[in-house]
Amino acid sequence: MSDNQDTPKSENPDTTEAGGDAGETPNETQQTDSTAPEGSKSDKQKIDILLKATGNAPIMKKKKWAVDPERKIGWIMEFMKKYLKLERSEHLFLYVNQSFAPAPDHIVRNLYECYGTDGKLVLHYCKSQAWG
Repeated sequence: MSDNQDTPKSENPDTTEAGGDAGETPNETQQTDSTAPEGSKSDKQKIDILLKATGNAPIMKKKKWAVDPERKIGWIMEFMKKYLKLERSEHLFLYVNQSFAPAPDHIVRNLYECYGTDGKLVLHYCKSQAWG
């Protein structure tokens, strides 16, 4: 099986191990295989997340990431703060489908199963509250 993943030079592609520490990075994806049948979601090891900037948020160079389904939203927020080089005092807000802010302890798999569309979970991010 061959992976067509493009990883930035500053990140290590071999860092996504199950149960790893918070210093890990999600895998970036250029193409999404959304043809998997509904019943085989457990076969898919990563969930595709599309990150969209809103308001005054800096735009991420790469918008689509493959994330371990057992990760929590808080982990994604911490990763994004590091990726965007935000100060510790700066806030980052995530919203699911432009409607509500998930709690940091929500698990990605649960959000994907409830709110995922077209084979991915869409998260909008901003530095000030926008919705909800």
